[in-house]
Amino acid sequence: MSIYIKRVLLPLLFIGAVTGAFFYGVMYGEENRDQADRVSRMFGRENEARIPNIDFVPLLDAWYLLDEKYVFPDAPNDEEKLWGTISGLVESIGDPYSVFMPPKEAKIFQDDIRGDFGGIGIEIGIRDGILAVISPLKGTPAYRAGLQAGDKIIEIDGNPTTNIAIDDAVNKIRGERGTKVILTLFRENKKLPGGGETIDVPIVRDTIIIPTLDTEKKDDVFIISLYSFSSNSVRLFTNALDEFSKTGGNKLVIDLRNNPGGFLDAAIEIASLFLPKGTPVVIEDVGKEDEERIHRASGDTLLTTKPKIVVLVNKGSASASEILAAALAENNVATLVGEKTFGKGSVQELVPLTSNTFIKITVARWLTPERHSLSDEGITPEIVVERTSEDIVAGKDPQLEKAIEILNK
Repeated sequence: MSIYIKRVLLPLLFIGAVTGAFFYGVMYGEENRDQADRVSRMFGRENEARIPNIDFVPLLDAWYLLDEKYVFPDAPNDEEKLWGTISGLVESIGDPYSVFMPPKEAKIFQDDIRGDFGGIGIEIGIRDGILAVISPLKGTPAYRAGLQAGDKIIEIDGNPTTNIAIDDAVNKIRGERGTKVILTLFRENKKLPGGGETIDVPIVRDTIIIPTLDTEKKDDVFIISLYSFSSNSVRLFTNALDEFSKTGGNKLVIDLRNNPGGFLDAAIEIASLFLPKGTPVVIEDVGKEDEERIHRASGDTLLTTKPKIVVLVNKGSASASEILAAALAENNVATLVGEKTFGKGSVQELVPLTSNTFIKITVARWLTPERHSLSDEGITPEIVVERTSEDIVAGKDPQLEKAIEILNK
């Protein structure tokens, strides 16, 4: 190549390429200005710095590819593709309790909050990657059908639950009142080959009213059975405690077995009925030790004397139940009896995404007053007593019997 070409032509070509790229960029920018504006509006003009530094073109290409190549009649519409995209984004963090709720699932969740819905009456969760029963709610179809805390749900109406999301499982179990769902369960039993048995349990759906509390007295032992931490559980528990005080006794059992949890404030307020003001109830770990929050007892006790207390827990005790049980045990107010708890110690915040969709996202994890992680460890009672399937069928309750024995010493 001549010196002229090297010194003159190549720079001209370079300038031409840059000029062409500039005009192409202008044209491309004009065509995509609306899209850029929409991205900015999504994050807010005042928060443009929060726009992810990532190329969204592959996402759009995938969207258009589905439109062009998948021509079958069951193709999702644009809204369904959007919901699926958001679901995948939330699932990418790998937390089974952080989920996106499109309109149908959002309505189901709101029905749950109201405490009156159709279904079979179980609380479910993911345990070691497997869908499991946390607890059947007392008096519900699941309770009457004999479902037990710890049962692994391996099929719903013949469909495997491998890698199923909790919300998807809820949708499959829910249905019209009077209709039937068949759950295939694996129930652990160390006496059987393989460590358990697989059983099919047909259950007829019904309207579910979430129970809250029962009381009873066995000889001189007063028993408060708390089934959930709802908006009225503090009032009902306070009334039960007042009833206990009027008996003049000093032996109390708080039965938290098969209690899947509920409102954090309810657990803290009930703990405050037994703990001095300022006593740590639970630590809210938000990932940064300097920002963690310690929830303390208000000291609103109604008791004039200090009773002997046993708290009953099992693998169906979760979340707020574990918080209350650990607070009373680690502050030396109660003795724990039963089985290791479920281990659901995380905090979810419900964030509206649109007018009819939500994202439920984990924002913190619970630590006991002695800084044990409920999610990682659950709670192992001071006195471990198993209640087998055979005990339940026979109407035997060795855990309660042990609690009464301890209180009568």
